[in-house]
Amino acid sequence: MKEFGAGSLSNAELLAILLRTGYKDESAVHLAERIIIQAGGLRFLPELTLEELQKFKGIGLAKAVQIKAALELGKRMVLSIRPEGISLSSPREVADFLMEEMRFYKKEYFRIILLNTKNQLISLEDISVGSLNASIVHPREIFHYPIKKSAAAIILVHNHPSGDPTPSREDLDVTGRLVEAGEILGIKVLDHIIVGEGRHLSFKEKGLIP
Repeated sequence: MKEFGAGSLSNAELLAILLRTGYKDESAVHLAERIIIQAGGLRFLPELTLEELQKFKGIGLAKAVQIKAALELGKRMVLSIRPEGISLSSPREVADFLMEEMRFYKKEYFRIILLNTKNQLISLEDISVGSLNASIVHPREIFHYPIKKSAAAIILVHNHPSGDPTPSREDLDVTGRLVEAGEILGIKVLDHIIVGEGRHLSFKEKGLIP
């Protein structure tokens, strides 16, 4: 790394630097390669828990903690580069804003983006975790935040852990109810974005929201 830079190293070599050592039958690089392969690739490495990491021979609690800490730092770095006063005026901008975070979730997370009259971000609110249904995503839970923070409009966002952003019947039903509630309250539901694995679907672009 000192001679050629971090970019010249493979994923396994970078992970091996964190591990520092392997054990008598396996080098740090080979151990790192095995961890990445058994995780299903670098994409799924953050999903391994401390307990799962410690099941690898040569990985104790200290090394498992170091790996999780490094992955968390990487995630926070991505989130920290979001500019303040960001304007979200297209489905692509919304997807880019949340993709790197939400694509890794194992469960469905339902969130809302609050916008002012210039489509600038006021806040991002977490509503629920779990399968999307009418009992969890109720209008009173959704519109509490935009009313309190005087938002002019909101964008609904949730992820599909399967990676496929195609909306389910329940996605369509819940969205319809929230659009109607927004019209009554005078708060526009601009769009509903479903985040998948490296792709997204916009209800607005598909003509599912008027």
